[in-house]
Amino acid sequence: MAWTRVYDEAEPQRVNRWLAQNGVCSRREAEGLIAQGLVSIDGQTVEDAGRKIEQGQTLTLSDKAEQTLGQALTIMIHKPIGVVSSQPEPGQVPAVRLLTKSALVGKAETIPGRDNRLAPVGRLDMDSRGLLILSEDGVVAKAVIGPESELEKEYLVRVQGDLTKEKINSLRHGLALDGRQLKRARVDNMGSNKLRFILTEGRNRQIRRMCELVDLTVIDLLRVRVGPILLADLPEGRWRVLTADERSALIGR
Repeated sequence: MAWTRVYDEAEPQRVNRWLAQNGVCSRREAEGLIAQGLVSIDGQTVEDAGRKIEQGQTLTLSDKAEQTLGQALTIMIHKPIGVVSSQPEPGQVPAVRLLTKSALVGKAETIPGRDNRLAPVGRLDMDSRGLLILSEDGVVAKAVIGPESELEKEYLVRVQGDLTKEKINSLRHGLALDGRQLKRARVDNMGSNKLRFILTEGRNRQIRRMCELVDLTVIDLLRVRVGPILLADLPEGRWRVLTADERSALIGR
């Protein structure tokens, strides 16, 4: 079904900019769709990349436009400990090296190769495991790790140390890293020195450093969710392609 939306802002706006702001595609992708004649306003094909849409007008992307946008590959992998998200140092194994046919769960039109520019969308450090999303889709990346993203990331963390209510309260709110206050986090005590963290930001090794500030040591960290995408029962070291519906859920439409 074609994507359709009524423009309700007071000031006219360029079509490519509005589509980008709504997380539909990047400005460059919007210009490409316009050039192919796949965008219309009130039933008339948009021919000018600089065309503005006005209040009350209806913009529609054709079915072919939706298919074109869906061709950018996004995958999820259950990253094991010892594998780096990207940019490995000598001797390290990058996550993309695990994207083999034998490790695939389900179907994929192609097996990612050197021509795919898959980048981690929210890194997971080498000593951590769990859900890692890799994508060549700029809209997905913006939705997950863009400066305005409020997407939740959920982790199950086993710690070593004296776990008190005061420490949990500090983890929830009040800590700072690198001179900057952290956003409020949801932290639940799951028993047996196991915590559940739900964050809406992703600072470098954030959970490990937060725990260090309250004299706790992380001994296991598993990411189980990014927004609506669940690790579920995907085996460690295996990967699968995100569906069109999952992409839509991830970018909020």
